[in-house]
Amino acid sequence: MRWTQVTDTGLVRKLNEDSLYVSPEIGLLAVADGMGGHQAGEVASGMAMRTLESELPRLLRIGVSPQKALLDSVNKANVSIHERSLLNQELKGMGTTITACLKQKSNLFIAHVGDSRAYLLRNGNIHQLTQDHSLVQELLRNGGINEEQAMLHPQRNVLTRALGTEQSVQVDLDILRVLPGDLLLLCTDGLTRYLSQDELSSAINSAPDTDVAVHILLSKALESGGADNITIILAEI
Repeated sequence: MRWTQVTDTGLVRKLNEDSLYVSPEIGLLAVADGMGGHQAGEVASGMAMRTLESELPRLLRIGVSPQKALLDSVNKANVSIHERSLLNQELKGMGTTITACLKQKSNLFIAHVGDSRAYLLRNGNIHQLTQDHSLVQELLRNGGINEEQAMLHPQRNVLTRALGTEQSVQVDLDILRVLPGDLLLLCTDGLTRYLSQDELSSAINSAPDTDVAVHILLSKALESGGADNITIILAEI
């Protein structure tokens, strides 16, 4: 697996509350977008990544199935973030999104909470692998707005589900088979608030390699306003 990663504060925020983690040894790619006052978002997203880094290899080593190991690791991150928020008033209410992809042989396990996203690009075609847990997604699902309106909606950042805000959380978990040559894109909403799915696909397909593609995506998000932190991982199977 080859990959390129980048995280950028953007043009407006002073602090980068996004986090990412890649472990080629176990085939893990993950992004998180933290939220909360002061530096709480940075704390939450960082805790999520560090929990995956420590828990997932340990569980895989003792023979836990990849699906259960990924789910248990995300749930442990949720509990850890929530418990810490209760112990520190400045961290009260902190939370984070998480989108984590674990490749084991030809299977890809995807754990997801929030509105960061994972996409699969195969033979030039793009497919969104995750579904946002957001107010705007609920409106889209119910036919209240269209895709163009969703990108401009004033409440597009309102989440209906996040990691660490409650004692327990429902984690979306999916499995799919991947093929050599497939591309996986993981990103926070600092990218997808500016670029449509077709624009993501066009930028990646027109680039000669993942390095160029990632920096094209970042540049486009910054040129469009860059009002949020931007984190991107692009990996080739």
